[in-house]
Amino acid sequence: MFILSKKKKILVAIAILSCVIVSFIGGRSFSKYVTEVRGDGTAEVASWNFKVNGEAEQVQTICLASTYNNQTLVNNKIAPGTEGQFDIMIDGTGTDVGINYNIKFANETQKPKNVVFVYHDQEYKTLTELESQLSGTIEADSNNKKVTLPIKWKWSYETGRDNTEIENNDRLDTKDAKDIRNYTFNVIVSGTQVMPQN
Repeated sequence: MFILSKKKKILVAIAILSCVIVSFIGGRSFSKYVTEVRGDGTAEVASWNFKVNGEAEQVQTICLASTYNNQTLVNNKIAPGTEGQFDIMIDGTGTDVGINYNIKFANETQKPKNVVFVYHDQEYKTLTELESQLSGTIEADSNNKKVTLPIKWKWSYETGRDNTEIENNDRLDTKDAKDIRNYTFNVIVSGTQVMPQN
């Protein structure tokens, strides 16, 4: 009985030792290296720069008498037979995104009835008609992010298709010349980032 007991102890010890060896070998064969790398995400923010006529202020007042052609100005005042030009210069240099620009006119005072505006050889009788043609886009990848919109104006010496129209417009021009002292308006230019596309 004592010998059997001793054999049992030896068998139990061998069994335990075998389990330890097997678990050690098995544990090593199924283990793996795990490495966790942590880092900070970074993103550069696209820059934004939008100027009109060299200024950050997007509302500017235009006085036609200051945009005249020297040869047609009469005593520093516009009159029938005068003409001139003003430019709206938009500058998105330094901007990393596309720009939708939009131009509106406001606070118009005392427009002579027969003054017309010319843009790309097309005549417009009112600023409202003109502004509908002045919106556009500066693409994000454009090499040149400057846009100049040349707008001419003219007050023809005679307006009309026949003698009757010319006479009526002459009377209208004379009345405007008596009543109007200073024709001004504001140009409001807005720039909006173009919505990025996938």
